Amino acid sequence: MAEDLSGLGTESLVVTRRDAVAIVTLNRPHKRNALDDGMVLGLERIARGLPDDVRALVIAAEGPHFCSGLDLAELTERDAPAGMLHSRMWHRAFHEIEFGRVPVVAALKGAVIGGGLELALSAHLRVAESSAFYALPEGQRGIFVGGGASVRLPRLIGVSRMRDMMLTGRVHDAESGERLGLSHYVTPAGEGLERAIQLAVRAAENAPLTNYALIHALPRIAEADPATGYLTEALMTAVAQSDAEAKRRLAEFLEGRAKKVKE
Repeated sequence: MAEDLSGLGTESLVVTRRDAVAIVTLNRPHKRNALDDGMVLGLERIARGLPDDVRALVIAAEGPHFCSGLDLAELTERDAPAGMLHSRMWHRAFHEIEFGRVPVVAALKGAVIGGGLELALSAHLRVAESSAFYALPEGQRGIFVGGGASVRLPRLIGVSRMRDMMLTGRVHDAESGERLGLSHYVTPAGEGLERAIQLAVRAAENAPLTNYALIHALPRIAEADPATGYLTEALMTAVAQSDAEAKRRLAEFLEGRAKKVKE
């Protein structure tokens, strides 16, 4: 029997599961799911504490909005060292999501702004409902991003487009967000979570070592110089194909028992 995951959650982070997929739901709809420190630390704890039989994670949200960013009620006056450590706490939490054990899919809708966009960027796949919109209003509020956006977002859309969002307050809707790479899929309203779960189920069916390579090795190979990248790829290939799970799956394919690629 699959383990009940409700004990991992809190009032503001509800954790459920569907077979091998864990679902964590941001549960502060009255605050447009703005992130306080407890939620950020809770996300880190959940991502790190998933049981071994969980093979993928979905991050979803209660209410019409995914996440409106940092709860500004918590933006107390901090000196420079305290501000730096607070930002590093967000970095650590989102790093645990991006470089954890399992693939992570974010189900986006409504506001995906500020720290909410930073959270979404830590996921490996992003599904946006037609209501989703993206913004980085920090520039208009006299602050700067602190949850990793200045590293992750330029790799998706380029420095100039991120700078445009922060200089002008530009808002991207679901369609333009998909074109830019902020999401991978766009669905009609109300269908994003189910689509995210479907994708998570599909990813969960992969060999765990292959998923681990896609999470940990692929981004590092992409950032390496070509010679290092090729060598790392070769080493990862050797490790993956020597795994017992890979041997079983290849045997099924050669015997005609594996699923065929379809359009």
